[in-house]
Amino acid sequence: MLWNGLKLVVRLPGALLWTFALNLGVALVFSLRLNAQLSSILDHSMAAERLNSAFDLGTLLGVAHRLGYMAPSTGNTSYIGLPLYLLGYFILVPGALFCYRSETPPRLSILVGSGLSYFWRFVRITLLTAIVSLLVLVPLMLLQSNWSAQVNESFVDVAALLRNLPGQVIIVLAAALLRLYFDLVEVYTVQLGDQYRDNGKQDRRVRRVLLPALRALWHNLPRAYFSFLFLTLLGFAAVAATGYAAMQMLAQPRVWPTFLLAQAGLLGMMATRFWQRGAETIIANDYPLKSPEEVVEKPVEEPQPAEELPEHFPGDAQSDPEPAVPSLEAPDPAVFHHEPAPPPAPEREPETKPEKTGPVPWWQE
Repeated sequence: MLWNGLKLVVRLPGALLWTFALNLGVALVFSLRLNAQLSSILDHSMAAERLNSAFDLGTLLGVAHRLGYMAPSTGNTSYIGLPLYLLGYFILVPGALFCYRSETPPRLSILVGSGLSYFWRFVRITLLTAIVSLLVLVPLMLLQSNWSAQVNESFVDVAALLRNLPGQVIIVLAAALLRLYFDLVEVYTVQLGDQYRDNGKQDRRVRRVLLPALRALWHNLPRAYFSFLFLTLLGFAAVAATGYAAMQMLAQPRVWPTFLLAQAGLLGMMATRFWQRGAETIIANDYPLKSPEEVVEKPVEEPQPAEELPEHFPGDAQSDPEPAVPSLEAPDPAVFHHEPAPPPAPEREPETKPEKTGPVPWWQE
């Protein structure tokens, strides 16, 4: 499953690259307003030299504090990247799943065209994911909060951390399981697009894929869940490694190496996410969605005993057993006055021939 999912990502890299370009564009949109705000603070300040020649944490915290005061006066233009990101997500992700399922070259026109056809279905899935996650994770978080309050009253430092860690791990594992399930729901939603209803329109009922996705997850729970966790940890490890290297390169005269290193970490994390999508597509192909005709079973017709027909079935041309009524006024005398036939001759008995015997002995003469 992991190997086949990786082959999908490598064979069809366009989906990953176009999604990375979207994220990069959104980051640039965010950075334009941030760059203008930082310039208004640092361009005319001698304290900015501490950030150019070295990394002064106190100066950085002071700049962040000033940005907090400036945020209300900048308007809503700094948040324009968020709607763009959500719009691109609801278009490129279903387009990528469509290309992975059909192994179609992920050109931008195909990604956008197929993504638009699944746009509102993925919006509904996202809302359903949020509702189910709140119902499942909020009680777990409340229990963890109460447990942490009791632990902090009696323990500190490492002892408190070790006692709080199991509950936090349970919350993370439950969130990962929900994310895996709804990923399969998205994959099966794309697979459902191949089926049409009686009116000739594409089947858009998301509720039809909830049970098949749960069934596929149940049959592949160990390998699917642990593969999902492994790829998630691998993606976070890529971001952590590149982020640590970028922190070591701060306060350098050239900024672009740090920028490229950070983008490489983000690309690695996105690659592991698309790897998960490829593996989930393989699972859905192994357990395909059944059409309505295949789900409805035809009743088995039991052989019925043959009906016994009456002796005189209506419509059958059978002769009447009674003789026909004579058409004469009186009986025909020739019928009743006729000479009887002569009696049959007696049968003659066959003559028996004497058996041949041998000579008679002298004492019998």
